[in-house]
Order: sequence, then C-alpha cells, then structure tokens
Amino acid sequence: MKYTEDNGAIPVAPLETPTQTEQPILVYDIDGKRYINLTNACTLKCKFCPKHNGSWNVKGYELALDFNPKANDIIDKLGDLTEIEEVVFCGFGESTLRLKELINIATHLKQWGKKTRLNTDGLGNLVHHRNILPDLTTCVDALSISLNAQNEEVYEQHCCPTLSGSYEALLGFIKAAPTYIDDVTVTAIEGLEGVDVHACENLAEQFGVKFRKRYLDEVG
Repeated sequence: MKYTEDNGAIPVAPLETPTQTEQPILVYDIDGKRYINLTNACTLKCKFCPKHNGSWNVKGYELALDFNPKANDIIDKLGDLTEIEEVVFCGFGESTLRLKELINIATHLKQWGKKTRLNTDGLGNLVHHRNILPDLTTCVDALSISLNAQNEEVYEQHCCPTLSGSYEALLGFIKAAPTYIDDVTVTAIEGLEGVDVHACENLAEQFGVKFRKRYLDEVG
C-alpha cells in the first residue's frame, strides 16, 4: 500500500523498484524541457508501460526511485533554468499522488516565470476525493492527460486501473479541466489492440480540448 500526503492510504499499482546503486535522477532534460521525476507510484498498471516490462530508461535516463523525494530535494536539483522553455512533471509515476509536493515545486517555478506542464493519468480527483484542479490553476500552465482508450472496456484492458470508476473519473477530469487550465491536451497511443485513436480524438473535440497521438514504445 502506498500513501499520498493528503489522503492517507490508497491502492496503487504494486511495483518492484530496482535497488538504487547510483544517485537517483530527480530532474532530467529532453529537447529543451526539464522534467521532474516526483514518484514511481501510479494508480494504473499499464501493460504498455516500460517499467512494467523491465525497463526504467527514458532517453538514456534511469528513472527508478526507491523513495519519494521532497519538494526541496527537487528544487535543489533544478539548476539553471535560463535556457529551459518548459518544466514538466512526468517521470515514471503519477505526480498528483504527491499533490502537496507538486504544488510547492510548481509554485516555486512560477515565481521564476517558468511555464509548467503536468503529464497526468487524470485520476487525481478520484484519488483525493475532491476536485484538485483549483489547486493547480495558479501554478500549472498546461495539462497533458492520458486517455488511451475510447471506452471503459478497452481502458481496463490496457491500463489496469487499481481504483474502481477510473474511466468515468478520467472523463470527468478531462471535461472539467478547461475551466481551470487554459492549455489542455489529451493523448492516446497508436498501436494498442482495440484502441480507436480517431474515436479518442473525437472525445477530445467533444470536451473542447486538444488531442495528440502518441506511438507505442516511443517514450519521452
């Protein structure tokens, strides 16, 4: 059983994290963006996720964590942000499970005038039993929400959620998000059996958000 700071114990996907032999990577850069590796815990156990298939590597970065870093641990590693166009909460876990730390770091970044983006599975409201979007509106500029399926059956097949009602909660989060965050994108992966990417794009259009197609086995 894993824990969030705000909500006590919640079920998350069981995971055997490799023993850390080197300094953990808390911050890493890809294509001019700085990424924050806040947790390996997740509310999903996606069959297509590399970490569930033996790999913790993204673009040469080993992202396994055997602890949950605090906000100051991350802030101390941010380094010079002068040439960084955007800071992204991503890594190999769901950052909204560490909501308090996420907000503290994002607020720090906004004080430095940096654009912030949260990549999320869209289950933060379900996890915390409340609408977390108002907490994000002043410190997160953009959301990228993983939809990954056009219906609950296909979602359950590929994403293996640990919380009941996850797909309905995900759709509710996508619907509500533009009220609080101006830049909202949903994504789906081309190459997953039974996933209708065009139908996913239609859902995005219905909710008034942008859509981006991703490709199976391409991470980062």
